Amino acid sequence: MDRWGLIFLCCTPLVACTGPGEARAESPVHVPDWVADAIFYQIFPERFANGDRANDPTRESLEDTVPPSWGVSRWTGDWYARADWEREIGDNFFEHGVFHRRYGGDLQGIIDRLDYLQNLGVTAIYLNPVFHARSLHKYDGSSFHHVDPHFGPDPAGDLAAMEKETSDPKTWQWTTADRLFLKLLEQAHARGLRVIIDGVFNHTGRDFFAFKNLREQQAASPYASWYTVERFDDPATPASEFKYKCWWGVDTLPEFADTADGKNLHAGPAAYVLDITRRWMDPDGDGDPADGIDGWRLDVAREVPVAFWRDWHALVQSINPEAYTVAEEWDEASKFLGESAFDATMNYFGFSFPTKGYLIDSSMPAAKAAAEFHDRLDDHPPAMRYAMLNLVDSHDTDRLASMIINGGRRPYEKADRFDYDISVSPRSRADYELRMPDARERRIQRMVALLQMTYLGAPMVYYGTEAGMWGADDPCDRMPMVWPDMSFEPQAADPRGRVRSPQPVAFDQAMFEFYRAAIALRKRFLALRRGEIEFLPADDAAKFLAFRRSDGPEELLVGLNRGDAVYQWRVPTPQGATVSQLFTASGEIDKVVLAPPEGDVTLVTLPPLEAVVLRVSRPE
Repeated sequence: MDRWGLIFLCCTPLVACTGPGEARAESPVHVPDWVADAIFYQIFPERFANGDRANDPTRESLEDTVPPSWGVSRWTGDWYARADWEREIGDNFFEHGVFHRRYGGDLQGIIDRLDYLQNLGVTAIYLNPVFHARSLHKYDGSSFHHVDPHFGPDPAGDLAAMEKETSDPKTWQWTTADRLFLKLLEQAHARGLRVIIDGVFNHTGRDFFAFKNLREQQAASPYASWYTVERFDDPATPASEFKYKCWWGVDTLPEFADTADGKNLHAGPAAYVLDITRRWMDPDGDGDPADGIDGWRLDVAREVPVAFWRDWHALVQSINPEAYTVAEEWDEASKFLGESAFDATMNYFGFSFPTKGYLIDSSMPAAKAAAEFHDRLDDHPPAMRYAMLNLVDSHDTDRLASMIINGGRRPYEKADRFDYDISVSPRSRADYELRMPDARERRIQRMVALLQMTYLGAPMVYYGTEAGMWGADDPCDRMPMVWPDMSFEPQAADPRGRVRSPQPVAFDQAMFEFYRAAIALRKRFLALRRGEIEFLPADDAAKFLAFRRSDGPEELLVGLNRGDAVYQWRVPTPQGATVSQLFTASGEIDKVVLAPPEGDVTLVTLPPLEAVVLRVSRPE
């Protein structure tokens, strides 16, 4: 047996996942080749950077009525401090004002910061919705064929140009915001950055052009069949009886209708979605997709019939065979992926959950974590594994730093996911801590990031995580980006009305440099991007987990000591081979000690809360 099996008192057997060239029983899966090398960065446009104050949102552009004193919020202000207009609405931080805030993030801001992303080392951008919508998040689309006017240079002119358009693409113009988005694509591509965008094809906003027409014309609307109307308004009564199917009962999000048998999207919205897909993937329609987006992230994908996704993917592939499509899915999704033809999911189930349990909360035994990582990876065909989007935090969760700060709470409400995204806000839990992380918690964050950058699949960093940002779940995970060239007020106010010590807010240069180095490590070694993965026996008592990444002669070992004691890692070393240290999570290279080989073992001493990447060099 392998010597590893003799070393640990509490360990799992070696488990390996097949590499990209190995066969499996599943039918062939086409996944864009570039995704295996990609390192994604997620941008929430309204909160990333304000590059043009002249296009800032106005009171009239909001979805709800707000006091006349409303104004754009200060980018560098205390997030929890409330403006006068918010207090006019009411006393509750979460219910009275924060969701009406606008900070003015726009496309020019993203363009202005592309050099920052290039310096960080990421190779792909995922943009939350950029299409026209009234909300700050843009998941309530007013149009899918236009970029939001307040993301571009001429909001008033764009809105006027859009006024007479219909669902017919022949009526569609290219607004100034649309053209600025194409400029963003051009400048990103020039820097080697690919761009994927959010698509929300299950529902729209109430101001979506088709639904707006339906509201006004009721049963006479040419778009009446696009939605599931349960009751039309009776004009003879003063009240409105208009009732329709909406997403999870939220009346501001009417759902597109399906076909009568429920097996496909209704022909009207289906044709519209296919038309806008062509528009953004090949803007000039010349058959060359180089000027278009590089892929899509699809919101609530499982709520759209799979037959539509198959039709849609056929179109996507015909336009750009190397386009990447990733579905939002929180649970096991191998069957859904096979049926719908998506390349991957946002890998909450296969990566985020076990990472939370083992590394963030320290509640899942290392051996069980290794088994879950392996088994959930092995659910998918080999090519698809390399395309899974490995994230830890996003616009739908609390931020990584705050996950770590609040990771010790028990008992769990949902133990199978370690309360990942469950009651992770002071809005729902009074004991949720809002403070900045301490040195120990920052150390754990580095371990998590190193796991991301060495694991199999495409890592994704949520904007600001690399800059040290913290924050609870929505809305506090959507604070304005902390930039190094800005001075921020400390967070001193408390949404619960409590007294707390001011928390300094500033760009964390050390954390940025760490992420930059970890990303560079991934880009340097093919084994980390395209190699096989083999989980090595774990030590539950010591909270130690390890795995091997290999591609031909290139072999790297990753060891994570989540325990609070020094750990002695006995690394098997074949005769003539050498083991060298490449990278540590803490940056304290001198504290990870490699003893000279003794026989066929190299003893590696790991401090508490440390992760290390080793290189095994074998004689040729």
